[in-house]
Amino acid sequence: MSENIEHDSKRKTALKQQLRDAAHRHNSLHLNELFTQKNRFEKFSVQCDQIVFDYSKHRMDQQVLDGLLAFAQSNELAAWIQRFFSEEKINYTEQRAAMHWALRQPVDHKKFPQINRQVHQQLERMYALVDKLHAGQYRGATGEVIQDVVNIGVGGSDLGPVMVSHALSDYKVKTVKPLAVHFVSTMDGSQLSELLHQLRPETTLFIISSKSFGTIDTLSNAQTVRQWLEKSLGKSESLLKNHFIGVSTKPEKMTEWGIAAENQLLLWDWVGGRYSLWSCIGLPIALSIGVEGFKQLLAGAYAVDEHFQNAPFEKNIPVLMGLLGVWNNNFLNIQTHAVLPYDGRLKYFAAYLQQLEMESNGKSVQRNGEKVQLDTCPIVWGEVGPNAQHAFYQLLHQGSHSVSCDFIAPVKRYNANQFTYVENAEALIEQHHLALSNCLAQSRLLAFGNQALDQKELADLPLYQHYSGNQPSTTILLQELNPYSLGMLITLYEHKVFVQSVLWNINPFDQWGVEKGKEIANQLLPILNGDEKDLSTLDVSTQGLIQILLGKAHG
Repeated sequence: MSENIEHDSKRKTALKQQLRDAAHRHNSLHLNELFTQKNRFEKFSVQCDQIVFDYSKHRMDQQVLDGLLAFAQSNELAAWIQRFFSEEKINYTEQRAAMHWALRQPVDHKKFPQINRQVHQQLERMYALVDKLHAGQYRGATGEVIQDVVNIGVGGSDLGPVMVSHALSDYKVKTVKPLAVHFVSTMDGSQLSELLHQLRPETTLFIISSKSFGTIDTLSNAQTVRQWLEKSLGKSESLLKNHFIGVSTKPEKMTEWGIAAENQLLLWDWVGGRYSLWSCIGLPIALSIGVEGFKQLLAGAYAVDEHFQNAPFEKNIPVLMGLLGVWNNNFLNIQTHAVLPYDGRLKYFAAYLQQLEMESNGKSVQRNGEKVQLDTCPIVWGEVGPNAQHAFYQLLHQGSHSVSCDFIAPVKRYNANQFTYVENAEALIEQHHLALSNCLAQSRLLAFGNQALDQKELADLPLYQHYSGNQPSTTILLQELNPYSLGMLITLYEHKVFVQSVLWNINPFDQWGVEKGKEIANQLLPILNGDEKDLSTLDVSTQGLIQILLGKAHG
């Protein structure tokens, strides 16, 4: 046994050294040289259903890809994928499975029938609630029809629903009476204060989304809206019953807070918050795009689950995404990654990925308790491409930092069926083509630099108008941005995160760094509230800042 472990360790070390040697060669090799190869696009692109994944603009060749695939095999990635799609408690620090994939299995799926039955039971309860609200049959305590729904959550209970609802705004369903969905997440009350001035208590329903039903940010906002309702409508059981829905793993806590049992939607400990939009945490999404739209979102995610489990690694998009990220981060020393969608509907996609990737893989301790041997998650950031062009593309093109990028765009827009009613559609299609041309041009200039310019004009340009290029990027094209393709896109990134966690030998499903910060905040709150006077255990900086916050003179 010890001999096998030693052999595996030596093999991994040898493979890492081979990749370092390859990286040394590629650091002095420009993408312009790599593109002298014939059929590079055909060789380094993959199509899966409605998505095309082009990774030809990465600083790698077949030898590098073969080395990365061998590195994945040496880390037993195939076995880890099987373990992931099981009930095994691979989230070992919390003694939980990580089964968010079970949320999108079809109703007649044979795998884990008991779990599948529980999932669809909750989804059906959510669908019934959605249909009731869409039909104008859900009424508040005074008998008026609900016209506004406010989702109160934070982290995964907010970022996922906000991102998807905005991304699929073209698919918003028509309801018997207008129904608006709003989102509140900030603990300082700023969002809530602004929103409550626009709403009527009689026609507003609140969703309290909290996996633990103990998140102080969420419960603080929930308590404020409860007081707002009671001030106008009085305290009563009907107020709580008709104006609050709860989504949590903790029915007893929801009941204690006052949410009626029939208004409680459940999820499970094996669903991480940042992976939960596929569950009843996705209620705001279903309210926006309807039951059928939500089912299509799940179907797209399930299609990628199947692809991830069954496609060979050299054609497996999440595996390739993970390997390319490791290549850039660990071997080419590119430790920042920009996500650049060329579609305004994906405005919140980068923010969503920041939590998905950095909360998952921002770790420095391996599963064996030792410090990591390779740097983990890069800094993930981004913005809608056209806005980013006028903000930070200057740094991408002519700055001193190496940055890898993901360009994301739909092939078609405004000419799909749901846009037959749009006036001036031809002009809008031209605008979409303008966005696509910018998407392709920016990735081209980042890759090839001066080579992408008119060579006759280049000779007369001063140095500050030159471009070095050689910035690697992926381009992901969706046939169109719809519930199915968005489900696919999100799931590609989910599984990319898992692939990288295996290669770094870390647990991507816990977030102890988040928990400790909240714990320390709870220790400081009594001091700011005046219930605790002793500051002696605090550092002098925190003491000085607290004195100012309490209104005591500085110095």
